[in-house]
Amino acid sequence: MPIRQILTAPDPRLREISKPVKKVDDELRALMDDMLETMYDAPGIGLAAIQVGVPLRVIVMDLSDSDDKPEPRYFVNPEILDPSEDMSVYEEGCLSVPDYFESVDRPSQCRVKYLDYDGNEQILVAQGLLATCIQHEMDHLEGVLFIDHISRLKRDRILKKLKKEQRFKKVMDEDAPTDGLLQ
Repeated sequence: MPIRQILTAPDPRLREISKPVKKVDDELRALMDDMLETMYDAPGIGLAAIQVGVPLRVIVMDLSDSDDKPEPRYFVNPEILDPSEDMSVYEEGCLSVPDYFESVDRPSQCRVKYLDYDGNEQILVAQGLLATCIQHEMDHLEGVLFIDHISRLKRDRILKKLKKEQRFKKVMDEDAPTDGLLQ
């Protein structure tokens, strides 16, 4: 299971709307396995397929503590049903917006209809961190980042810093010596 590269903002692919999955098969399960390993390696608690450059409606998640046994969850073609009117605030971060965290309001509870790892239809009642995480990841499927839920000023500042960091990294990568040149 290879670790895949996680796209970071402002990569335009993160703004794509993901397409529904036609069937859960071995190829899709391999993608979900790769996504899970990539998420654990990052480390993170949730990852949408679009974040690894695959515009499909697929999410993986694991909210277990690092000391506990892993509890991976797989969501194929998820749909939010009945979001509560009660809101909760969590400080969110994102593997595609590295090193930035902001408070975001989201419904505190919702039901989620989805296909699991084996393609079986499931309905889950999510609340607390699970509700926040599933909504955050589902935003990715619609081309929305958590920073789209904060003020424009903060969002623009974060994107400007990310662009600057990416330019710096690109320059450093281009200037890095290749193997064998310094011998």
